Parts: sequence; C-alpha cells; structure tokens
Amino acid sequence: MTIKPIPSPDQYEAILESISDGVFTVDPDWRILSFNRAAEEITGIPRHEALGKRCSEVFRSSMCGDHCCLRETQRTGKPLIGRTGYIIDASGNQIPISLSTAVLRNAAGEVIGGAETFRDLSEVEALRHELEGRFRVGDLVSRSPLMQRIFASLEPIAASSSTVLIQGETGTGKELIARTIHALSPRKGAPFVALNCGALPESLLESELFGYKAGAFTGAHRDKPGRFALASGGTLFLDELGNISPAMQVRLLRVLQEHVYEPLGGVASVTSDVRIIAATNRRLEELVQEGSFREDLYYRIDVARVELPPLRCRKEDIPLLCMHFIQHFNALQGKQVEALAPETLALLTYHFWPGNVRELRNVIERAFIVCDRGMIEPCHLPEEFLTPDSSTLGPSPLGLAATLRSMEAQLILNALQRAGGNRLETAKDLRIHKSTLFRKIKELGIESPPRGNNSALPNPENE
Repeated sequence: MTIKPIPSPDQYEAILESISDGVFTVDPDWRILSFNRAAEEITGIPRHEALGKRCSEVFRSSMCGDHCCLRETQRTGKPLIGRTGYIIDASGNQIPISLSTAVLRNAAGEVIGGAETFRDLSEVEALRHELEGRFRVGDLVSRSPLMQRIFASLEPIAASSSTVLIQGETGTGKELIARTIHALSPRKGAPFVALNCGALPESLLESELFGYKAGAFTGAHRDKPGRFALASGGTLFLDELGNISPAMQVRLLRVLQEHVYEPLGGVASVTSDVRIIAATNRRLEELVQEGSFREDLYYRIDVARVELPPLRCRKEDIPLLCMHFIQHFNALQGKQVEALAPETLALLTYHFWPGNVRELRNVIERAFIVCDRGMIEPCHLPEEFLTPDSSTLGPSPLGLAATLRSMEAQLILNALQRAGGNRLETAKDLRIHKSTLFRKIKELGIESPPRGNNSALPNPENE
C-alpha cells in the first residue's frame, strides 16, 4: 500500500499562489485570514491591506449583506459553485466574477470559518457583449435573419424625417421599434409621445391629439395641449391607426400635408414640428381596398415601412429573448434565476405564440412568481404549456419527423385560415415563395378548410 505524502503548509501556500483564481479565507467574524496573489490582482488590493478586515469591506460585492454566499453556505452546509455577481475593485471599477464557497472545519468537525474562490469574468463578459451587439439594437434583441434585416434598416430610417409605418401582429413590439427609431434619430433629445388611437372614442381622440381651448365645451375651463403640442420637436407614435374614423383621417391628413392643426375651439392654426410614426396590426392596404381607410392618407403614412414578423416565424429568437427577460426580472426583483431548463425551452419552442413577444415576456414574468433561483422548470410554466392542444403546437408523443410535419401543416393551415383560403396572401403571411407554399400544401395533403376546421391536417400516425 502506497501512502501519499501530505503537502506541507508551505506547499499549500505555493499551490494557492500559483492558481489564477482568487482565493481567500475568513474566520467566524468574517475577517480575512488569507488572501492569495490572484485575489490581489483581481481586486487591486494588496494582501497586507486585506488581511484582518471584514470581507465586505474589501470586496464591496453585489453578494454581500443579505445575499452573502458564504453565509448561505454556512447556513445550509452546502457549497455554492459558479454563482455570478460583481465586486468593486480598488479603482472603483465593477468587475464581474464567478465564485464558489465552502465551509472550513477543524479536525473535530467544528466550523472555524469559510473559504471562497472567485474568477474574473471581465474577458468573458466583454466577449458576451460583443456577441450580443450583433443581435441587439437599443432594447431590441434578435438573431433572426428577418429581424436582422429590420435592424439594418432602422438607422437609415431614423436619420430621415419621413413618416414611418410599422405593421405587425399584436405583441410583436411595434412601440419598441418606434422608440428605437426615435432614440437613433436627430430628435432623440425631444419628447417621444405615444397614443393608442384604438383605445379612445373619436370625440376624445380629437382633443387628445390636437388639444382644446378654454370654453371649447362644457367643463373646458382652461387650455389643454394635445399630443401634437406635447411632442413638439420630437416624435408622435400613433398606435392602432387603422381604427380611426374617416373624419379623423381627414384631420390627420391635413397635419401631414400642411404641418398645421387647430385645437378644439381655436381660431388660429398651430404649426406642427412632429415626426409621425404610425403602427397597426391591420393591413392598411386591405382597409384601403375595403374603403374604410383613405388612400391619400395611406400613401402619406406609408413612406418608410417596417414589417414585424410574428414570433412563430422567428422561433430561433426564443432562447435569446428568454435570457433577456430573465436578466431583466432578476435585476428588477433581486432574484437569481439562471436560465431555462432544456425541457422548458422545448415547451416554449413548440408553442404557437398568438400573443407574440408580449406573451413570452408575460410567461417568463409568471415563472418568476414561483421560481426564485436556479432553472425555470416546466412546472413553473402556465398550465396550458403542460397540457397543450393542437392550436398551441404542443409536443406530441409521436415520432420527431411526424411531429414536425404536423407542426408545419398546422402553421400553414392557420395562415390559410387567416387569409380566407387565399394562397397568395398565405405565402406573403408566411414569407415564403408561392411555389414553395403550393409544394408544401401538396406534400402535406392540406386542403383549404372553412375557418376553424382543422380536419384538413394530415394524421401523423399514418406517416
């Protein structure tokens, strides 16, 4: 039997001095007993200044106080591994770190202090930000080719003074796009004012937009500026523009053509220096054909257009968006949720997302109610994700290939239903060539059914 020699104290010290991770130990009063070379380099604090001080005085970490990892380790008896946070170094810089903790015990098993190792993540964070920058514009994050083309167009659009039309389904982030355009524009120092045109009756919408003079109607005791006045020099975002009445369309057309308007009860015109960004979840060109939206106003608005794809057409963004929301809610709620469990991500990927990015954000926020730290597991999701029906593209017990065919068929069928069976419009909705759509319909055996009838779906069990 070979007996391995026990390293001497000098050898232990040599080992600690040679590693690149910072290492320190504390006594039961949280005073630093040892502090290796890497700890000096990362913190910028000489060893002789750190020894004898409380660790919170040396590190000024995001994990001090109530979030102390060593205290948690002493309470639970379990080591922590890879917990992330930051410290403030001697120069006042914020240094991202990853740390691990352990309890120190004597030969009798009594706790005599704690040990912590920490690693400088500055280079890792710099690389992460560099990679993130490729997928981020302002508060927008995406790695989808569809969204990357939109990102590339935002700066030229922002630099111009043209009116912008943003079209996309509810929850795709139209106001976020509008705010990003404003933030990138020469008007960024002036106000960004938003108004949901579909949420107000016409009489109130007119006064909200143009304001009114004292005495214009009963109860108007003093002048009130409208949104055009409040947004002077900046940007006015008009959401759900497709819902405004023909009379309001005429008034808005005059502002766009002549850059003047009259407040309710006013007799003099007011000059408007406002950039208009309009948004709608309805197809304005179709409303023009129906006669419910003025053609001249449509062409005044549709100068620079941004078409936002629904989340189901860019599901590769789901992991990136989830991490973005997790970081946001961690900072907002002081929690330590790390990521999605693989099973959770699979469930989110299968979902159809009728509410788009807004629905995904709400799902992550709901998960934070029951998940304080660690991974977001399937049990933290709403019930409908655990028992999905065909309308949500839920997981299937069938084979992967058959499931994918069923999912693809369901996507095409839903698009056909939205387009009333019009295959050309369906191809535009799915952003594929019409010949590709015709080939897919034939391959999958899909027939254009009446709205709400899913019987045209192929049965994957027969595949």
